[in-house]
Amino acid sequence: MATSPPRSPNSGDPPQAGNFAVALGAAPARGWSSLVARLPPLADSLLLAAVAGLLRRLYVGRKRRRRRPALPLPIYDDAGSSARIAGQMPKAFAILEDIVQHTMSNLHTIQKSLHYWKSRAEGTNSHKMYFMVFERGPRAFVEATCQTLTRLRSNESPSKYLLDSASDMVSTKLAVLTSMQHCLAVFLAEVYSEVDNRREGLTESSDKSLHTLFVILNTVFSKLEASIRNATEGQTLLFTHDGNSSQLIFERLPEVDFESPQWTEDLSSDAIAMVYQNLQKLDSFVSSQLSRHKKPRSMTIYWLPYTCGAIGLSACSLWLLRHSSLMGSSDLDNWIQDAKESVVGFWDEHVERPVISIRDELFETFKRTDKRVMEKEEVQLTEETLRRMLISFCEQTKNKPPQDASSQELLEIVMRRYEMESAHPLWNLFGGELAVAMLIQVQKLKLDLQEAMLELDQILKANEINFAILAALPAFGLSLLLLIVVRAWAMHDQGAEGRGRIARHQRWQLLIEVEERLEEFKECMTKEMEEEALCKYGLTLYTLDRLYKAVELHAKKTTEWSSVRQKMFKLAKPNVGVSDKLDVLQGLKWNYACLRPYLS
Repeated sequence: MATSPPRSPNSGDPPQAGNFAVALGAAPARGWSSLVARLPPLADSLLLAAVAGLLRRLYVGRKRRRRRPALPLPIYDDAGSSARIAGQMPKAFAILEDIVQHTMSNLHTIQKSLHYWKSRAEGTNSHKMYFMVFERGPRAFVEATCQTLTRLRSNESPSKYLLDSASDMVSTKLAVLTSMQHCLAVFLAEVYSEVDNRREGLTESSDKSLHTLFVILNTVFSKLEASIRNATEGQTLLFTHDGNSSQLIFERLPEVDFESPQWTEDLSSDAIAMVYQNLQKLDSFVSSQLSRHKKPRSMTIYWLPYTCGAIGLSACSLWLLRHSSLMGSSDLDNWIQDAKESVVGFWDEHVERPVISIRDELFETFKRTDKRVMEKEEVQLTEETLRRMLISFCEQTKNKPPQDASSQELLEIVMRRYEMESAHPLWNLFGGELAVAMLIQVQKLKLDLQEAMLELDQILKANEINFAILAALPAFGLSLLLLIVVRAWAMHDQGAEGRGRIARHQRWQLLIEVEERLEEFKECMTKEMEEEALCKYGLTLYTLDRLYKAVELHAKKTTEWSSVRQKMFKLAKPNVGVSDKLDVLQGLKWNYACLRPYLS
């Protein structure tokens, strides 16, 4: 008998608490509906009813969460996959998926905190002292300052005290988080191993699969309970739960045979509720430990920059208020007007006019070509006038040139005559040819100037599009900077699931981490360290789950998803040898474009 999956525990509420939360969330909508019912009939009553319906959907739907894709369990054969696709997933499958996803989520939270505290442990002494004073919140800042002043008065070294305190605190947090990670990783590995060993019972009828599931969960929950109890025996002061020594006791599920008369629908429903109660207890225990040992919030770490920013913003607001019209000053209005004019001027000078110039340069070439032809004709006219003046001067001085003489030869004749005439300038200015020779030189200077202007105009027009692009460079630079900022904001915190070179590198690092976990698992098996091997196997499953979620979208884009999914499924199976898994991993590393650290 197939049925819909039970409620996921990801929200942290048992089934009864979830119903209560939904009912409580729908209270505003019911209150709005009752208020509308008490009002007299209005023309806009349909609008009010629509608002009430919108509020009801908003508050009731807020608790629903979309199930994220996760690493498949080792029970998804062809029949199981077909049932999953058809939407007829057995209850046992759904409960196991919830347990695995819940454990993966807790492991991910612990892993992030472990990474943070390890970076603090590996930091320099100056970084550790800065952390102890400035990155633990204002209260810790006051306490560290008081301790520093006290030790300075007693001629003791405050740095030694801060470093010792940092080492003790970080080592304590790392010990607790490592123990929690070990217990949950072993629990996850036990779930996968038991599911693989009893997969035939889990894929049978609904009642038989539930009976098999309860047997499996009794086994793994009892082992988890013993593992946590053993971890807390040597670290009583580290593990606390609501101020008392932690005592995590799970409810034992009924193992009544499904063919027995004692097996009823109510019994199975109560047992399923007990499963989620056990998950709730585990979540409460992990949350209580993480509340003291997890990575601090960003507000705590960066409280000092935030405080300085808030003070600066307040001072800036007071300064603006002082210069605003509320205080009788027109400075702010004048500044706004100046800023507006500056923006308009920048837009006109660096955006609009350069773009129009580029457009004109590209689409009005023929008009400008006609203008250039007219300029050349004017230069040609000046050159012809100069030649006629040279010929006339030569004829007047009885030095008739040949018919094919060039302008340069005629000009040489004029210059020789000019040298002779300049020997007696006053006499030849009025009675000779000196004045005509000077006018010819002026005409030659005019021709040279026009030719130079024509060449310069051609150079400017040929590079006008370049000048327009240069004028638009500031606007292009600002647009590019804005695009980079928007892209960084949009891609923020996507990690290995994002796009680009950094995300590819992170996915490659996950592959390397899976390989390292498998090598560690192989070494533990060689040394017959069963519990440690289970821990390494559980951490391998956690890393595979992260890789599975990170690569799914990219693999589907390259049509490689089916093959990649099958290989990851094989890597997660407990009954596959380590050597075979390492071979599969090598194929994943080099044969699929979605997992390579670079674009091929």
